[in-house]
Amino acid sequence: MKTECFLRNFNVKIIIMSVMIKYLVAGLVRYWLIHTGYWHTISNRVEIATPLNSWKRLVEGVYLYDRNINPYEGDSFHESPIMLLLFHYLMKKMPFLLPLLFTTLDLFTAYLLFNTSKAFMRIFKRTQKEQSEEVAEESKTMMLDDYQFRQASEYVSSVYLFNPYSVLNCAGMTTTVVQNFLLAASLCGASNGYRLLACAFIAFATHQALYPVLLIVPIAILIAEVNSGCKKCSYIRTLLVFVLSWGFLIYISAHIMDGSYQYVYNTYGFILTVPDLKPNIGLFWYFFTEMFEHFRLLFVCAFQINALALYIVPLTLKFKREPALLATVLIALATIFRSYPCVGDVGFYLALLPMWKHLFTFMQQKFIVGCAFIITSALGPTVWHLWIYSGSANANFFFGVTLSFATAQIFLITDLLFAYIKREFTLKHGSSRLVDGKAAKLVLQ
Repeated sequence: MKTECFLRNFNVKIIIMSVMIKYLVAGLVRYWLIHTGYWHTISNRVEIATPLNSWKRLVEGVYLYDRNINPYEGDSFHESPIMLLLFHYLMKKMPFLLPLLFTTLDLFTAYLLFNTSKAFMRIFKRTQKEQSEEVAEESKTMMLDDYQFRQASEYVSSVYLFNPYSVLNCAGMTTTVVQNFLLAASLCGASNGYRLLACAFIAFATHQALYPVLLIVPIAILIAEVNSGCKKCSYIRTLLVFVLSWGFLIYISAHIMDGSYQYVYNTYGFILTVPDLKPNIGLFWYFFTEMFEHFRLLFVCAFQINALALYIVPLTLKFKREPALLATVLIALATIFRSYPCVGDVGFYLALLPMWKHLFTFMQQKFIVGCAFIITSALGPTVWHLWIYSGSANANFFFGVTLSFATAQIFLITDLLFAYIKREFTLKHGSSRLVDGKAAKLVLQ
């Protein structure tokens, strides 16, 4: 008995040490990149910095605000007034702590995602137990065990900590680091049933980038599932708390700007109307560069409807029993179709995918998608250099790479959804296929 206790305690210590080493290495890599000579190159890359999250533009906005000049009168600053006031204080009082702050926030985001995935796995485990009677006998082996549930959570934190997209996003000191932290905190709060916490953080994320407003649907479903009681009442309370939180943030922002709501046009208006057509990894910039001006409003509305409203109703109706999957897919779709995406947004939803590791065997395009991610990630900077510095390429080359990158992401999400549907069908009906009482065969003529 003493030997077993000793071994158990030893294993726990080993696990704790490995987790601490993992976080320490990830933090040191980020902190080191911020202090290398490559930092300026990283922070100005179009794949990392956009007009919305750029550290350079944030510094410019703080500089103007410090000299009593409204930063929203120009076209260079598009962060919320709350972020402006926060970083104004940090840059004035403790600028030396900013690299450490960004590194710590990113590590804490990984920890929140780890806790979120553990809560999601508890929900999934309970659902699996409730539906076990509906599972076909030959599909019993597909049921997940405790080890697989624990393993998924470990993978989530590891993928976020060591994903190059997340690492470079933090090293570039973009405000997407803050947005990812807010999203992780809201998902963690919702998965544990904390309505006020989840709604406050998702309202803050929406106030900063607008597109996270989509997550209020899976968050409301999650909170209703975790907390017992009337689900309709829970949905209404969640929506009400979110609206009040968002409204309070808008009011506070106006108060910071001396009662002026001018900032709304340079934040939400900037995101929706897409006036800055600097190239990025998204789909907006090239279309609106080439488009005739009198068609612009039509296509802006079409693109924003595609990003904000088109998928939420059908996906909610289909996956309302899987709010964790719904949240993951909505984050991914918002990342693909938003007006100013960056690799930090991509790294965030990629970190959530290990929760669905049990679906990977049903996915058919893993190799193609993986190759596309690697090739486009390498070709993007190469083609950019050929276009901007060498002059031996043009905008079509770079847009071709970004279009391929977006297509790979779309393939990934659709493959994940189809894999979920195929697994559910197999669990219920079994894996064997009979035709006239005999095993079916696929014969090529």
